[in-house]
Amino acid sequence: MANESETLSIHTPDLPEAEAFSDPSMAIKRLEVLYYGATEYLSARFREAMRGGHPGCRYRAFYPELRITTSSFAEVDSRLSFGHVTGPGTHAATITRPDLFRNYLEQQIGLLLRNHGVSVTVAVSDTPMPIHFAVAGAEAITVPQAGAAAFILRDVFDVPDIASTSDDIVNGTFVPAEGDAAPLAPFTAQRVDYSLARLAHYTATDPVHFQNHVLFTNYQFYVAEFEAYARRALADPESGYCSFVSIGDAEISTPDAPLPAPRTMPQMPAYHLKRPDGSGITLVNIGVGPSNAKTATDHIAVLRPHAWIMVGHCAGLRNSQSLGDFVLAHAYLREDKVLDDDLPVWVPIPPLAEIQIALQEAVAEVTDLDGFELKRVMRTGTVASVDNRNWELRDQSGPVQRLSQSRAIALDMESATIAANGFRFRVPYGTLLCVSDKPLHGELKLPGMASEFYRQQVARHLLIGIRAIDHLREMPLERIHSRKLRSFEETAFL
Repeated sequence: MANESETLSIHTPDLPEAEAFSDPSMAIKRLEVLYYGATEYLSARFREAMRGGHPGCRYRAFYPELRITTSSFAEVDSRLSFGHVTGPGTHAATITRPDLFRNYLEQQIGLLLRNHGVSVTVAVSDTPMPIHFAVAGAEAITVPQAGAAAFILRDVFDVPDIASTSDDIVNGTFVPAEGDAAPLAPFTAQRVDYSLARLAHYTATDPVHFQNHVLFTNYQFYVAEFEAYARRALADPESGYCSFVSIGDAEISTPDAPLPAPRTMPQMPAYHLKRPDGSGITLVNIGVGPSNAKTATDHIAVLRPHAWIMVGHCAGLRNSQSLGDFVLAHAYLREDKVLDDDLPVWVPIPPLAEIQIALQEAVAEVTDLDGFELKRVMRTGTVASVDNRNWELRDQSGPVQRLSQSRAIALDMESATIAANGFRFRVPYGTLLCVSDKPLHGELKLPGMASEFYRQQVARHLLIGIRAIDHLREMPLERIHSRKLRSFEETAFL
């Protein structure tokens, strides 16, 4: 017997037909027409259904699609790691939130038009838009839990399908069906919408506030210092920053404006020091552990940031290190385990020269040390990330031997995860840690020591991360996004 939803007539919005464009801005305008036509249609039908009960039909709208077809192997600048398809054929991507991704879309479409000399086509795709994502931006609309409405939601509207919301494209396991287009972008519209919803939940800020440069930390102490830095920046008309956003989307644009204390803290609070062009800084306190590190980067990756950097605390593993020394990760020992199914441990996670140089130069600027003298406060080497906070309590012959064999100089629970997910998602990554204890050498993180250490070191460490981003901001995007992050057959979109 067929399901009721399969026998109902399907109603869809009346939207423009497919059209080719040779101007990125015009293509984006059409994407907006199709996207908002779909969301407004579904929102209106949803309001009606919630007032009047089962409508006796099924409502469906679709994501817009961007498509390009080429017939030759175009000669492109071999220095570029993105902005071109790998060979003749058709490549397509479903698109969501063209308002949020306007700058990104304009850049990526412009590169396609310039590198291939053919137009792009904008049309309605065949991918249904889930009602939860369609009404996400509509005021006073909440999708009820199953059983709370007067009708079965999935009988009338499409709902999220996790089975089709995957990372197959970025993981390199996606194989299009015969006759289907190859992927044009690393994420589908459903995958992006899913992550946008998760970001709002986990960070308690709207994804629209996220900036192109992201700092991750594993301690709340950095948040207060970031707010203090933000207020100083807002007081300086030459800083380029225009506002600061805290939990609950509380936003200030003057240095002395009050910020309300949040009623509750989210799992991974985010704070945004904004610039008008999005080139500011987002700080995310991911807390402790590789699971949080993976969750945060899984979702922030859909925003296609220009770089993310870990600035947290670590255990120093060498007796020659001192509390407060810096560790610039040059390699990673991955014992965090959370990414093993997506990125096997045999995959090397290379250091990225652009990020490494920016971090080293920032350390030199803030500490007033350079050259051989810089070695007094910073060491470059392997960082190990584990999934056991109390690794010191295990039989020392196992973990300590592996740490020694790997030549590790520091240990934490997040850095390798963030770097590995940066590699997986093609987001430039780096790590600069600060030694807060030396458990192998009797220097434990005790309360009194910790307070004094934090007071002295957090401000300097955070400032180094910010200075590194200042350097990266000045680099052309095509220089930051290294070719070493790209596989044999990549999507044209960054």
